[in-house]
Amino acid sequence: MNSVQTRSAERALSGGTWLIVCGAMLYSILTVTPLMADHTAEEWQWTAPILPLVVDAAVVIVVKLDDVLARLGGQGGKWPIILRWMTGLMTLALNTADSALKKDLVGVAVHSVAPLLLIVTAETSLAYRRAIARAVAAVEAEQKAEREQRERTARERAERVRAEAREDREHAATLARAQREHEASLAREATEREERRRREEREARELAEATERESRERREREREQREQARLSREQQAQQQAEDERRERAEAVEREHRERQERAERERAALLNRGPAETKLEEDLARRIVAAAFASGLSVRAAVELCGWSIGWVAHRYAEHRDPAGELRTELAIAGQ
Repeated sequence: MNSVQTRSAERALSGGTWLIVCGAMLYSILTVTPLMADHTAEEWQWTAPILPLVVDAAVVIVVKLDDVLARLGGQGGKWPIILRWMTGLMTLALNTADSALKKDLVGVAVHSVAPLLLIVTAETSLAYRRAIARAVAAVEAEQKAEREQRERTARERAERVRAEAREDREHAATLARAQREHEASLAREATEREERRRREEREARELAEATERESRERREREREQREQARLSREQQAQQQAEDERRERAEAVEREHRERQERAERERAALLNRGPAETKLEEDLARRIVAAAFASGLSVRAAVELCGWSIGWVAHRYAEHRDPAGELRTELAIAGQ
């Protein structure tokens, strides 16, 4: 059952209950007033309607307070039950007394309909309201569990993404290391082949030792230049990778700091709105309550800021005290 259906059922129950209560009160006044007039001194007969009014006023108090307690999920103890049944039995006795004194059983039965209907309606409406309150609490608990499950799934997905990114970086580093080792191996093989060729050429060109020496010195210079160029490239690549890692870390830290500052500004803006003159929209009220909870304000201060009831604000505070409350507080404040 959604909130619209719940409110519709509560309106129908409340309207029907008050219709029955008002009808029973009017019928009781019209029935009991002549009886009280017959049993009251002539100069005080004008007070005859007071007693049924007092009894019916007690009925109104019981029905109204039972409605409030049922909405808040509370129990009034034994005295509300005693008052409810006492007023119902008083109404029944007053309505049937005249017919009972006349030994009119049909009149007793007819005049007992409204009081009995009032008693049963009071008990039934209370049971209905408590059942609706329990059903609403169960639905809210189920929705809360679904939200926590979605948040847990999102965190697990983020962890998987980070793990995959870490594995990709490690794989890339392994490939780069293997590439460097392969290039070093090729360089060693080339050096060994070059040395063999030089030995063969030296043995073959004993007569041209001077020319060979110049050629060998030239090849040595070229090899040193290539080696220096290779070392320079590797150093540049390592420096560039280090600079990129440092820039990424600084960007992440800067983004985290900006997000915290933005959340603080939005929290301050919500708390500086001042007391609400009327009941604010639920979304805005939730963000204000989240900001008040994060700032350590009392429940009463949050009630003044959002205009909602103490019970509603206390319930929101209870939601923010669970293990995932801190995350929901930040999300609620920075949601816009």
